[in-house]
Amino acid sequence: MPIDIDKVVGASLPALPATWDADDVILYHLGIGAGVPPTDEGELQYCYEGNLKVLPSFAVVPVFDAIAQVMVTDGMQINLMAILHGEQKVTIHKPLPTNAKVTSTPVIQAVYDKGKGAAIIVEAETRDDGGDLLTTNRFTIFVRGEGGFGGESGPAPGNEPPAREPDAVVESITLPQQALLYRLSGDKNPLHADPSFAAMGGFDRPILHGLCTYGFTGRALLDAWCDNDVTKFHHIEGRFSSPVMPGDALTIRTWKTGDGEAVFTTSVGDRSVIDQGLVRFR
Repeated sequence: MPIDIDKVVGASLPALPATWDADDVILYHLGIGAGVPPTDEGELQYCYEGNLKVLPSFAVVPVFDAIAQVMVTDGMQINLMAILHGEQKVTIHKPLPTNAKVTSTPVIQAVYDKGKGAAIIVEAETRDDGGDLLTTNRFTIFVRGEGGFGGESGPAPGNEPPAREPDAVVESITLPQQALLYRLSGDKNPLHADPSFAAMGGFDRPILHGLCTYGFTGRALLDAWCDNDVTKFHHIEGRFSSPVMPGDALTIRTWKTGDGEAVFTTSVGDRSVIDQGLVRFR
């Protein structure tokens, strides 16, 4: 099997140092749809350095390279074209600052046998230069064709919406050039920019980054449950269930299921693009 479980599980990946400033934050925010309308006070807090706040989903930016590190880990011999970003969980321990110097420490926590593929679980803690824990990211990387090795299948799916109307529905429209904006925050995969490369993946044009859709969704949930107060947002998780095209309209539906907790889905029309969603807030 190209994935050597004994070598891979528990492996610490190289530490990821990163810095960001207000311009990096604003660029990310524009990449996930902030700034519409451009004179709105609520939008300016994400797009103008005068009173800048950092959206919680920015936490994925400094750790994104952990996905690439997994692919070159000792004991991992897999086809890069077989890789999908399956799930993403983010926990915010402290509100993110507008300027920071951080270090993230990724560890491969598990490899699950999903039958048609293998699910690689990577967890990364991000700490500032004072040692304070800011965020914890948990990636699931799905590798097609690498299942069937007799390993554990992993936790059962959860976070199903209740059988009633949602408590809130938020509509967000992505731009035709959304992927070209979002890629400037670090994910330069040509699948999201180069039509010929997208065609190799079976798409008629470049697709939107899953984490861009994730960012749009996080903004909607911040509005629905936290009144746009980033200090109240604690956790978000979801599974990427199908691709989004730049220019698609997203519908985020969310149901409160407990004190400080709600489930959600993100759809394009009747097609789910993020499911098994959970958000926690204060």
